[in-house]
Order: sequence, then C-alpha cells, then structure tokens
Amino acid sequence: MLSIRGQRVFTKAKQLTLRRYAQVALTGENEYTETPNYPQIQDMALQARKLRKRQAVYEKIKKIDTIEEKQIALNMPRYYGWPCIMLSDDRFPYSAMPLVQFYTRTHFKSIETLPTAYSETSELADSIVNEIKSQVEDCIVMENISIRRSDDDQLEESQKEDNVAKNIVRQINRIITNNAADKVPHILPSQVDYDPRHEAFWFMGGSNVPDNVVNWRKQYAPLKDRLYEPIDRPVQYKGTPFLTVRNHLPLKPFVPYSEATNPEFKVEKFSYFPESVGYTVEFRHGTNIPGFWPGDLDEFGLLSFHGRGHILNRKESYGLQDNLEALHCQAMVASFGWLLAQANYQGFTSYNDITYPLSTQTVITNGHFISLYAYQLNTITMNIDMIDKNMKHNICFGTAPMKLFETIENSQVKGLNQDVLKMLVQFYLNTPEAREHEMKPYLGKDIQVIADIEDDNRRCWLEDRYKHLVSNRPKHNLLPEVYLWEKIYKIKHKTRFFEAKRRPFELGVNPYKRRLDEHLPPYIPKALRPYPKARKKFETTYYPEV
Repeated sequence: MLSIRGQRVFTKAKQLTLRRYAQVALTGENEYTETPNYPQIQDMALQARKLRKRQAVYEKIKKIDTIEEKQIALNMPRYYGWPCIMLSDDRFPYSAMPLVQFYTRTHFKSIETLPTAYSETSELADSIVNEIKSQVEDCIVMENISIRRSDDDQLEESQKEDNVAKNIVRQINRIITNNAADKVPHILPSQVDYDPRHEAFWFMGGSNVPDNVVNWRKQYAPLKDRLYEPIDRPVQYKGTPFLTVRNHLPLKPFVPYSEATNPEFKVEKFSYFPESVGYTVEFRHGTNIPGFWPGDLDEFGLLSFHGRGHILNRKESYGLQDNLEALHCQAMVASFGWLLAQANYQGFTSYNDITYPLSTQTVITNGHFISLYAYQLNTITMNIDMIDKNMKHNICFGTAPMKLFETIENSQVKGLNQDVLKMLVQFYLNTPEAREHEMKPYLGKDIQVIADIEDDNRRCWLEDRYKHLVSNRPKHNLLPEVYLWEKIYKIKHKTRFFEAKRRPFELGVNPYKRRLDEHLPPYIPKALRPYPKARKKFETTYYPEV
C-alpha cells in the first residue's frame, strides 16, 4: 500500500492531470448562433507580431490613470535613458527648417497681419495702445540707456541682448496686464511665470536608420533582410522662455480642427540623419514639463516670450534668409514643445494622439525687433506606426521681424510702431474659452495625479521616483562604455580572442536595453521590518505594468 505521503503526491498529480481537460460550464442559453463566429485570423509574420506587441503597450499606457505614471511608463524600456535628438530654443544649425518642420509636423504660413480670429478685439486694442504707449516708451528708454549693468563686460553680445530684452518684456507685460485687467476677465486670474522650464519628449519615425543599428543587425542572419527597417528616434526639446502667461482655460483654435487633414498643409519628408544637419544625441530620460508640475489648475498656455540673441552667434555666411528661417524654427519648436508638454498633462502621449486642438501664441524679440506667431497643435503621434497613416498636421502663422521703434535720441523713443504694439496687445486680449467636450479622456475619473492616491506608500514612492526621473541625475552605475582600444582590437579586428570574455558586448548583452525596473529595490533592515522573522527584505516598488 502507498504511504500517506505517496497518496498525497498521487492525488495532487491526478488533479493536475484532470485540470488540463476541464472546461467552464456554459451559463448562457444561446449555445449556438445562426452564423458561424470564427476567431480572427492573425498574421503570424514577425513584423505583424511586433506591431501587435507595440499596440498592446500603447493601450496599456492609455489605460494608466495618472499623469506621472504615464511619464514613467514612457521611460520603462530604458534604464539609462533614450538616445535623444536634442532640440532647443537657442541653437539652430544652417538650413534647419526642413528638419524642424518634419520633426514637429508643422506647416508654416507667413503672414503680415494677425489671423481673422483677432479682428474682434481691434477697437479695444486701439484704446489700450493709446493709454500705454507713453509707459512703453519710458520702459524702453530706461532699459536701454538709464540702467548700467556691472557684469556686461563679462558677457557675450548675445547674452547682453537677451538680458535687455528680458527686462523690457517683463516691463511691457506688467504695463499691458495692469491696463487690461479690468477690461477682459481672463487677465487677472492668469498665472505669469518667469524663466520657466519647458521640456517635451516624443518619438519620431520616418528617418533613415543609423549606421550603428545597421551594423548591429548585420551580426545576425535573421536580420539581414531587415537591415534598413525603420525605427523610432526619440526627440527631446529643452527651452527657457523669458516669460509665459497661462490660464485654466485653453485658447480657441485659429482654424477648424477639420482643416488639420487639409492636403495644403502637408509637410515634406526629411529622412536624413539629424546629426548631418548639426544636431547632437544625448542619453537621457524623456521628460514633458510645461513650466509647472501636474495638478496645477492653470494648465493651458496663452502666451510666451523668447529671446533672439542666438542670431548674433550665427555665421555671417548663413545670410539674412537663413537667419529669418532660424526665427521661424525657434517659434515652431518652442510652440510645439510647450503644447506637447501641456497635452501630456491632459493624458495624451506620443503613442495616444490628442482628440482636440490646442493653441498658443509666441513672441520672439530682442527689445527692438518683434516677431509674432500663432500656433495650433493638431497631432502629436509621429512614431513609426503612425508617421505614414496620420494625415493631420500642425499649423503655425508667423510674421517677419518688425521694429517696435525706430531709434532712441536724447533719451526719447523716436517712431514707436503702434501697429506692432497693437498686435501684441491683441495677443493678451485673445480670450480663452471652456470646451464642450471631455478634456482628459485618457486619465482616471477620480485619480488623475499621484497626489490623489490614498495609499501612502504608493503615493510617496511614485512621487519620489517621478521627481528623480525628470531630474535626469546620473545613475549610481554610470552608462556602460566601450573603450577605444576595445573597439579597435576586440570589435573591429578581433585580435584578442584568447582573452576571457567578460565585457557585455562579448557576451551578447546590450546594457542599453536594460529596463527601468531592473534593479534591486532598497533593503529593509531587520529593525524596520513588520516583525522580526519577516522574509520581506526589500521594499515594494510600484512601477506601471507596461
């Protein structure tokens, strides 16, 4: 006879064997249907399976409730960060406009007057200009002549110009808001930020495959037919405007949302390497920050001011036309980056497109010349799965640089351009309005930011992890490096085959593909455990499951 232990093992094995053939009883009455209901036949090719896997990730990110967890989810595949193409608002290489238009999917339209949406505020703007023109002249004279800055000798010309322009912008903003606060209702509750932090992150498809990716694919026989298969290129924008104005309501669209698919707005494809234009690549985590943290009520940008001191650092051989295009590129990148970060705070990401347009107004000035731009964001999905399917484009209306005044003589401004000042005042008078549709369809109903989470441990852990992620501080273990002698003697020529293989590239390990959650959690000392013999030695982590 079997022992008691043997009977238990036999019974357990029998249960496991029978469980394979068990079926759930049908509870419904309609067991049969009139027409056959076959399961969908899926394409089992490698590319189709990869596409379904990516779409599953997109859907998981869409279903995450909070803004911060969505941002962590975007960075989950890379522990050391993404190799990001770095864009900024103060450096533009020669002939950068085709790249900027394609990477922001923006159609640029040059204008001499503001769009028709501003015609309603024309009379009010005229009256305000008559009241404030003398104050504007005084602030221009004050900043250009009456103030002596002790550190000017240590600064470059571009820095000096930006410092003067920043002070003039702050004074003009104070003058216009003080005068218009009692005339339009949205000025007083709006928030003004000085030198805010603007960052935006998205994935760009459609460009050529980098050489290092092609060389890596050549090592594996199954990939030889897919050497030039397109990949996503991460893009990171970083900018610091002089001043921004934001409100709890969004601006009205400048054109109907249906016009986003107009063929006239189509942007030419730019498939060349961004490094060939002059842009650089940096390993960092993707961050979306519109100048404030999630949970702020004033979450829609109305107006931003930027400097143009970088024009003085460009070579004379670039010419006036390329300098003008550089200003247009600055407006498109700055506007797109700011609105993209705002869209991420509404629950949208580079994988989940916006369902309504967002608008902003951008001013580029050095205190003497002013360029005005009106930008409408219609789409943010430009990854490899949507770059050819997405027919929507963003739209930017912009003017050439216009003189705010002619000159300063005998401590007086000569030839103040009231038409330019009127256009600037109309930017402030553009009233935001509430939308009739759902603004945050991809966020939770009760929990939209980490601060709404009731679990103290989860809330504090996610808050610390999110703030550490967006700070982009270096890891405890730095980014793995392949030394030059290794690249020559081990990778390219393979002359040290007798040495033990210990380095990651010798073992077939790609350290750059390490996931964000692939690390040891913090250790819990015995004195801090729930009870002395608790086996839980490490703290719980709350990474999103994507």
